Parts: sequence; structure tokens; C-alpha cells
Amino acid sequence: MLAGVLGTSARLLALLSLMQSRSVWLGSELAERLGVSARTIRRDIDQLRELGYPVEAARGAAGYYRLGVGAKLPPLLLDDEEAVAVAIGLRAATGVSGIRESSARALAKLEHVLPHRLRSKVTAVHEATSAGPQNTSSNAIDPEVDGATLAAIATAIRDRQLLRFDYARGVDAPSDALPAGTSTPSGPKLVEPYRLVSWSRRWYLVGRDPETATWSTFRVDWLTPRAATHRRFRPEPLPDDDYTTFVLRDVASTGWKAHARITVLAPAQEVLARINATVGVVESIDDRRCVLVTGADSLETIAVYIGMLGLDFEVTEPPALVEHLRAVGERYLRAIGPRAQSPTVP
Repeated sequence: MLAGVLGTSARLLALLSLMQSRSVWLGSELAERLGVSARTIRRDIDQLRELGYPVEAARGAAGYYRLGVGAKLPPLLLDDEEAVAVAIGLRAATGVSGIRESSARALAKLEHVLPHRLRSKVTAVHEATSAGPQNTSSNAIDPEVDGATLAAIATAIRDRQLLRFDYARGVDAPSDALPAGTSTPSGPKLVEPYRLVSWSRRWYLVGRDPETATWSTFRVDWLTPRAATHRRFRPEPLPDDDYTTFVLRDVASTGWKAHARITVLAPAQEVLARINATVGVVESIDDRRCVLVTGADSLETIAVYIGMLGLDFEVTEPPALVEHLRAVGERYLRAIGPRAQSPTVP
């Protein structure tokens, strides 16, 4: 109960915040939440109207209150987690064409009023994050990422403190492989956190095992931080300091629902010149052949990728991809008619 604690002005702000969080409130519910009488709620509603906020109401035992659409935007009252999440989203939007300037203005206004404890969290996330190429055509459902989790990871990166967390594979992980987007199995972890990478509508953490010096990629939406360790570590960054490329290659080789090793009948450099790091990893065999290790959410997508290379290739596994390519090849041959069955015919 808040009775006797909040003054009139503070209670009006609390009332406005409640009404922004839900479309309809019973007067009795508002009175209970604020610890005042129904009469006080009616009086506070009248004051909000005098201030220009359109509050719709129906009186009686089952009366309700609802914040209507008005001529001006009411104060947006956010709790700590909401404020951090909005600021992180606005920082990301400052790189989006068309809304870059308006996002920057909105972010400046929000950061101006953020308490120092929240501003430092937002700044830590911004400074600890890199962005990979965004796949805006994907139909995948965006995973939920907790803003508090991002802030905890970013703070550990900034303060160079070991990060302890629980790691559990999500429902969208491959059923017969390691968790998507990670080269390490599920379970409790203790790592040196180095970088957050936002790529293809997902967040990843790049971390290093302090005992084995093994680098790994972790899906942030599968990560639950434990209490802060307050144990500092001496940073030993990746040799090329390119955490984004590390994530792209790690996910390409281990993190998709479907994987394939394609023998391409061309030098590795020629293949590398035709792809980017999101497609896969190229391993040279000799001066005329190489292997493309690639993956995607489906075999159909892999078939499209390798068809777009414009180079001859051989596929022997997985068997399902071989069968899919055979079916697609026969379909294409049928599409251009019987003359295709005799390539020597002029």
C-alpha cells in the first residue's frame, strides 16, 4: 500500500504510470494499488483531465478508467528495465536509414534524464557491442533477449570481470547438433567475456575459457547470468580483434539446423571472393579445389547458396541434400524441355 507515502504529485505520476501499463482499469483496482479511497482516485482523475490528459470513465459499481488518445503525449514513465531496453533499442535504430536522426534525438532526450546507474548500463552495452550484417529478409521469429542480461554481460566486459552463467539450449536448436549459434554444449559456464555481437536478429557473446583458453560463441537468449563474480581477468583479445567475423564463422560452421561440406572445383581465393563470412568457411584442398563448410536453417537454403556461387561443385553429404539437389536438377531440366536431355543438340 502506498497510502501516506506518496504526495499528490507523486501519486498522480504513479496513477498515470499504471494507466499506461494497461488499457482498462477498474476504479477499485487503482484505489487498491495506490492505497487510497475510490473517492481519491476520482479526484486524481479529475486533476489529470485538468492537466490535459484524456481519461475516459464510466461511473458505477463496475466503473472503469482508460487513458484515451489526446492532443499531446503524456509523460512516458518507465521502470529501470524498460528504460534500459528502450535506450538499447534506440541506439540500434540510430544506424537505420530513414530514422537515424529522429532516433538519435529521442535517445538524447532519454539519456538526459536517465539516472547515472541506468546510463552507465546503456553505455556499457553500446561500447561492448558490434553489429554483423543484418538479414532483414529472414522469416524467423526473433528470440526474446532480456535487457538486464545484456546489461550484466556488458558490465562484466567493461569491468573485465569473469562472467558466470547457466547455459541451456533453446527450442530452436538443432535436435542432432550442438546448440545453434554456439560451439560449446549447454551447462554452467565461467568465461572471460570480450564482446557482444548483434547479428541476424540475434545476440551473441564471445567468451574465452580461462582454463583452456578456448574461444566460444554463446547465444545470449539461452544465457542466464548468475551473481557477479567480482573476479577480474587480464584480457588476451583475439589475435585479429575481429569478434564479429569470429561469430559469423563459428555460427556458419556449427550453429545452423542444416550443415554441409561442399567440394567446390575452384581455388579457395576465388570462392572467398564470391561469398562473405555469413555463408561459411572455405578450406583449401589444392590450387584447383576447396571445401566450403556452410549451413542454414534448411537444406533448401543451402542449395540456393551453392547454386549462386556460379562455380562447379560436388556434394556427397548429407544424403538429404544430395537428394534435394537431384530433385531440383531434374525439375530444372524438365522446365527447359526435352532438348536439355541432349546437350550436344545445337
